Amino acid sequence: MTLFNRWEPSRELSAMQNRINHMNRLFRESYGSEVPEEALTTTTYAPPVDIYEDEHNILLKLEVPGIDEKDIDVRMENTTLTVHGERKMEKEEKEENFRRVERQYGEFTRSFTLPSTVNLAQVSAHYDKGVLKISLPKKAEAKPQQIKVTVGTGKALEAKVMTKAA
Repeated sequence: MTLFNRWEPSRELSAMQNRINHMNRLFRESYGSEVPEEALTTTTYAPPVDIYEDEHNILLKLEVPGIDEKDIDVRMENTTLTVHGERKMEKEEKEENFRRVERQYGEFTRSFTLPSTVNLAQVSAHYDKGVLKISLPKKAEAKPQQIKVTVGTGKALEAKVMTKAA
């Protein structure tokens, strides 16, 4: 007899959250009462990116809120675009007792291999309101070109082809 189990995503998410909470408890117990603040809040941070393309440009938008523009480094080496930065934890004079820290902090590096159609000399970056926009213009030869199609009788076309072949 075959048994079917109903898949319940909420139950699986709840089980995963319980496992994460268990790992956090083990982590805190291993450090004792002297848990370093950075150990709880520093994770591997990778800002999300959206990539758009049209006939003239490729546009990258990276979400990097709370990061100063001086802490963002955009570099190009050959055909690799690399964005490096750091989101630093805000330190206040008074000590706070965090109950939960969900925002991610730390250094990040995102690298993108650029297609040969990008004009590397005209790449630009702009940072505004927590969003880093990198514009990658395409080379002129990479842009689509319109080819005009002429309409005529098939006999005239055959005559032109035969004349060229002769």
